Amino acid sequence: MNFTKKYFPLFLLLVYVLLFIVLGINPYDRDVWYVENGPIVAIVIFLVVSWYRGLRFSNLSYLLMSVLLYMHTIGGHFTFERVPFEWFNTFFGFERNMYDRIAHFSVGFYAYPFAEYLLTRKLVAKKWIAYAMPLFFIMALAALYEMFEWWYAASFGGEAGAAFLGSQGDIWDAQKDILMDTLGAIFSLILFLCVQIVGTSKK
Repeated sequence: MNFTKKYFPLFLLLVYVLLFIVLGINPYDRDVWYVENGPIVAIVIFLVVSWYRGLRFSNLSYLLMSVLLYMHTIGGHFTFERVPFEWFNTFFGFERNMYDRIAHFSVGFYAYPFAEYLLTRKLVAKKWIAYAMPLFFIMALAALYEMFEWWYAASFGGEAGAAFLGSQGDIWDAQKDILMDTLGAIFSLILFLCVQIVGTSKK
């Protein structure tokens, strides 16, 4: 059990590397693949470097962070609106491909390790700040990313710009994406609170 816990983050990393290699072969649009994978590769490098410098998160944190890494890598290969996700869309009766919405929800999962870091390092005077800061950070990051998408689509245009924007004709796409990021953050912070309560009750 201890062996599994110790190497669980390495297993998650190997899964990502495998996905990156396989899905880097013949993507739908190479330009979109580059711009979609750039931020994800940066996150992976940051996490690996942080690990070797002694900054460690819980295995649950690494698992939650991996969801976005995997989903974004898949989305970069197909483009988000073309990811084979019909089973989900059909089951819930959605007319558009909702893969991008689920991926945005997973962005909010990064609030969990943020809160974990603040509390374990005792960087905040009051616990509620450890919950508020990650939430506001995710919301701000979500808005910045939507502005980046807008800039890219406006600057490069064409099919690549439209594919990266991925609005699928929804004029409120940016606002809905930010909402999903926020809901994901709220979900992960509630999960973090539950883990904290369970951990405290066991002591």
